[in-house]
Amino acid sequence: MNIIQTIIRLLTFKITRAEMLQFNKGHFLIGLIGTWVVGMGRYWDDKGASLLQHLGIGSVIYIFILAGFVWLILKPFFIDNWNYFTVLTFISLTSFPAIFYAIPVESFFTVYTANTMNVWFLVIVASWRLGLLYYFLRHFTRLGSGDILTVTLMPICLIITVLTILNLHRVVFNIMSGIRDPSPHDSSYLMLMFLTGVSVILTPILLIAYGVGIYERYKIRKKH
Repeated sequence: MNIIQTIIRLLTFKITRAEMLQFNKGHFLIGLIGTWVVGMGRYWDDKGASLLQHLGIGSVIYIFILAGFVWLILKPFFIDNWNYFTVLTFISLTSFPAIFYAIPVESFFTVYTANTMNVWFLVIVASWRLGLLYYFLRHFTRLGSGDILTVTLMPICLIITVLTILNLHRVVFNIMSGIRDPSPHDSSYLMLMFLTGVSVILTPILLIAYGVGIYERYKIRKKH
């Protein structure tokens, strides 16, 4: 019951740093199962998805990689109690909003209406999880707003790149040549193409800001 309450507090932006520090194997197991189930639900109606995606294994592998990336980019800031398990548990618990992707809207609406709904699901889930990551980093690391924004957006650029590799390449040529056989996912792919372009522009800026942030953190630590 305590784990469920913690998850609800996390998803509603109410969890405290003290609660984050109390993440245990139970929290991680629930998050891992949730990631696996949501992963299967996301691709159950996608005929072009790989076997790993249909089995939900791709989503499970993804959270380990993402958590490792988030943990690694914050490591140079020397955050107190900063460890991979805490980050991994948090990332796994943020998988639950992705259950929206499993709603079979194409079974009840026209392909064009389903297209629009899937885009809104993408916006809602992405914004929700981005907000959760920002909240987590702001409350756990206690870094300045500029550093938090930088380290929040850097993983998102990676997410967009991974989503592009996993999903977008299968329809990009159809989109460029005109969609002859529309599917409920086409608008989502167009959205990902746009976000990918934005992430490419932001990446150099984020890298510079990241380097400056590490240097400023080093100067502060050196004074103390």
